[in-house]
Amino acid sequence: MVESLLEVKNLSMHYDTLDGNVDAVKDISFTVKSGESFGLVGESGCGKTSVAMTLLQLQPDNSVITEGSIKLDGKELIGLSENELRKVRWDSVSIVFQGAMNAWNPVVKIGEQIREAMREHYPENSKQQNINKINELFKMVGLDESISERFPHELSGGMKQRAVIALALSCDPKLIIADEPTTALDVVIQDQILNEIKKVQDLLGLSLIYISHDIAVIAEMTDKIAVMYAGSIVEIGPTQEVFKSPKHSYTRALLDSTPSIRGEKKKLRSLDGEPPSLINKIDGCSFSPRCPTPTTQCKNQSIEMRLVKVGDDHFADQCCSGCVKNE
Repeated sequence: MVESLLEVKNLSMHYDTLDGNVDAVKDISFTVKSGESFGLVGESGCGKTSVAMTLLQLQPDNSVITEGSIKLDGKELIGLSENELRKVRWDSVSIVFQGAMNAWNPVVKIGEQIREAMREHYPENSKQQNINKINELFKMVGLDESISERFPHELSGGMKQRAVIALALSCDPKLIIADEPTTALDVVIQDQILNEIKKVQDLLGLSLIYISHDIAVIAEMTDKIAVMYAGSIVEIGPTQEVFKSPKHSYTRALLDSTPSIRGEKKKLRSLDGEPPSLINKIDGCSFSPRCPTPTTQCKNQSIEMRLVKVGDDHFADQCCSGCVKNE
């Protein structure tokens, strides 16, 4: 039986602002097994990146974790000191940040920036050992060894993104969080980067959390998927099962707005409106104002968001009209 590498239970986090508390993460629970690919998908502003930052305890100073647990390899991360967290970051879990290809220090060579992270976690390694490891990583992600001696401005966008992936792998983490790693890249390079990530994951047996607003990419990259809306997970389950039989209206709307080269040709449908403000408390179903097929139950302001089982390891929000089974 494959053990869970990451266990997130009832995680809630908000941002303190002048206008009030922004409930960015609401009662989130999920697990990621060793070697598994887990996807978080949803519109911009639904809380995906806030979840990623909270997992690494890298959220802004105005954020407050109000409840929940984050266990990585059985170790609780919430409550650890900054020094303790530094030993976990990059060593056990690393991240490819959104827009990370523009985060390189422009006046330091690529190889030196990667060696800096390696020296922090492996101070006993010699410079040559680190160089050899970087060369291995570059080969793994499709880069030439000479990239180490080049400055960031000398690399194309795709090359910088590959180097970022090598940086994320430099300290042999068990889990990588990829937050929209193909942002601002053209579709050909995007496909190449996605293939490199999959190849590296299979080669090293890594666990992966892939974050994207593109549900088609999530379908290609993941074994399990969680659909987020307004800070909450509204549907979660095996990727193939969720795509084959989506139970939440928001999941269906995302699928209907995505073109496919398979099956019958159909007109794409856009999703009207925009996500609700997360400052004010939301009564009833947060998606009901935009739902194409709302029911009386959806508009019931007393009903609370709760995931119910709708299939084998497949759960969806109870108040959605798409749910076919309540338990």
